[in-house]
Amino acid sequence: MEYILLLGAGIIAGSLNSLAGGGSFILYPALLLVGVPPVIANATNTFAALPGYISGAIGFRKDILKYKEKLLAYILAAIVGGYLGAELLLKVSDAQFTKVVPWLMAMAVFLFAYGAKLNAFVSARSKGQKRGAIIASAGLLFILTLVCFYGGFFNAGLGIILLAFFALAGFKDIHAMNGLKLLLSAIVSSIAVLRFSFAGSIDWGAGSIAFVGTMIGGYITARLAHLIPTHILRTGIIIYGIVLVLVFFWTAYF
Repeated sequence: MEYILLLGAGIIAGSLNSLAGGGSFILYPALLLVGVPPVIANATNTFAALPGYISGAIGFRKDILKYKEKLLAYILAAIVGGYLGAELLLKVSDAQFTKVVPWLMAMAVFLFAYGAKLNAFVSARSKGQKRGAIIASAGLLFILTLVCFYGGFFNAGLGIILLAFFALAGFKDIHAMNGLKLLLSAIVSSIAVLRFSFAGSIDWGAGSIAFVGTMIGGYITARLAHLIPTHILRTGIIIYGIVLVLVFFWTAYF
């Protein structure tokens, strides 16, 4: 029964990530339901999300290469931030992480709901300006490192935050932004998974089943995405996310 639940959650999570994001809202609670401790469940969720990031980045490889002069610096920021975020996760106890999760989930739901408006807001204020007029390159890389630090610690909502960063950095090509988002998410998650695996903080049994599910869900949904009304799906995810946040707050503090 647990295997069926994890496979189903993985399929749904992979489908959501292919369409609108928010797969972590499904998979992380499912891992908790089958008895995986909170910190390990978060690490395992990061592992299970990897196939969608990698396959998506490959699909956008031509768009990514348009900005190949930026890749080295961005990749280094993702490696450093992802590692430090994963390291912090390993330092907190399950009890401490349980207290933090509701706030992280609330931020992720907020970013999921208002990410597009945030990106538009930032983009509107960066039009006609060079990146250097907004913030120094070193400052941008520091911000990116912080974003990747968040991703290494808690994967949910990372894509939306990365898109906001690229808007701040002056990017206009949405395909390149999506491609870079997926590439950096894959790097952050890969570094975090390596660190978690060395620490023995991944439930490989549960994670492998969910991993297969995310691959299946992501592939099928990519083929059928045009048949599903995305705005209805997004609304459903937001409502579900709000309910989930309330449940996490209740269990953590009451």
